[in-house]
Amino acid sequence: MKLPGHDAIARQADEHLVTRKVKLPRKMVEHPFRQVARRLFLALFLLVATALIVYADHGGYNDNSDGSVDLLDSFYYATVTLSTTGYGDITPVSDAARFTNIFVITPLRVLFLIVLVGTTLEVLTERTREEWRLNRWRSTLRDHTVVVGFGTKGRSAIETVCVTGLKKEQVVVVDPSGKVIEAATADGYAGVMGDATRSDVLKQAEVHRARQIIIATQRDDTAVLVTLTARQMNRTAKIVAAVREEENAPLLKQSGADAVITSASAAGRLLGLSVLSPAAGMVMEDLIQQGSGLDIVERPVIKAEVGMKPRETEDLVVSIVRGHRVLGYDDPAVGTLALTDRLITIVRATPGTQVAPDVRPMPQN
Repeated sequence: MKLPGHDAIARQADEHLVTRKVKLPRKMVEHPFRQVARRLFLALFLLVATALIVYADHGGYNDNSDGSVDLLDSFYYATVTLSTTGYGDITPVSDAARFTNIFVITPLRVLFLIVLVGTTLEVLTERTREEWRLNRWRSTLRDHTVVVGFGTKGRSAIETVCVTGLKKEQVVVVDPSGKVIEAATADGYAGVMGDATRSDVLKQAEVHRARQIIIATQRDDTAVLVTLTARQMNRTAKIVAAVREEENAPLLKQSGADAVITSASAAGRLLGLSVLSPAAGMVMEDLIQQGSGLDIVERPVIKAEVGMKPRETEDLVVSIVRGHRVLGYDDPAVGTLALTDRLITIVRATPGTQVAPDVRPMPQN
């Protein structure tokens, strides 16, 4: 089955190859153009100041060409002196001019060189530091989470996961928009700009080493292509994808997604529930919002709960994860709880509430 727009996306990817670059989060610093402009202004100020000092005592200088030093000659002398070129065609001949060169112009020359060389060294140092950070990031990145698409869905998804204890350093955002990547890095995430349907872009995000992949693209056909590419590169990662149309959900599962969320249908069902029962709609919205009110969490069975029935535990148990099955709390097959089971419960959200990480593939019915 070929989704509409597949050929168009492929042609667009081939014809408009976007330059891909990994951007790591960093502290907010002054814009580089402002830094260069400020230093350029300082250098020009030193040049003008030196020229005016020379012109103020132009009688103490000698020009080999005509003997006199005017304003233009002063700027020329300041330029070749501060840059340490020193052609020798204009020289200080009076004691006052030589005194000024020793105690005024020479310090200005040193300061000018500090500004010039310091800017160059800072640029080279910054590039070296950024390259070192990137290489170190690649060498240490393991079992991380890749988010494809950093719109409303992608941002909300990763914020929910980070509430449970995932560090921002373990998140990589992939998006074709440079502005979106800038926003992601400003939030503390690493970013890769490029088309996620291409394997070389996903390789930049180290998808082959990822533990979880969240696909929240704007188009369903793009989500299918990304899922196919990601699953081909990583056979063990948990892939969760969002689609707009429910009819495309089976195709995404066939492409390798472990779980598929139909955003349009989910929003529609929540709207319908809110119409029938506003209170029930508020409860469902509360459950969806992580970290406030009521939360739905997954946790392992503790030793004290082994042998109990789901309704006998202190928490409100909704389902039991046993092996690769998800069983309802009232399913006769549950019987009593085992130590290897995991419980999906509804709890009151507290600052210390966290969802226990699931290292296994997403359970299938």
